[in-house]
Amino acid sequence: MNRTLSLFFLLLLLGCKSKESAPEQDFSYEDDKLTPVQHGQKIFEGKGNCTACHQPEQKIIGPSLKEIASVYKNRDGAIVKFLKEESEPIVDPAQYAAMKVNFTVTKRMTDEELQALEAYIYSIK
Repeated sequence: MNRTLSLFFLLLLLGCKSKESAPEQDFSYEDDKLTPVQHGQKIFEGKGNCTACHQPEQKIIGPSLKEIASVYKNRDGAIVKFLKEESEPIVDPAQYAAMKVNFTVTKRMTDEELQALEAYIYSIK
């Protein structure tokens, strides 16, 4: 009986498996008539899951967006390069290990999405 049930569940799982996963939709803020800042906010709060660690004015796990914007402006840093893991952290290097996990998400973003995210971060004053 257990063998039959196990076989049934195995076949059920295999039958439910999709042969092709749906391709990720490319999103352009121009399609939705959003500004780069609005598009960046949409990514920040959604696809990027950035709100899990960052808030506009308050440090949660990672630094606040206000602090990130200030440091990157004052030090002439490149947020997009950091998100692509092409430059060193300059805001809170101690949190770099925690942020590294998220590079799998940011590396799959288009340049347009990363630039929109950067525009949103810089819009926080």
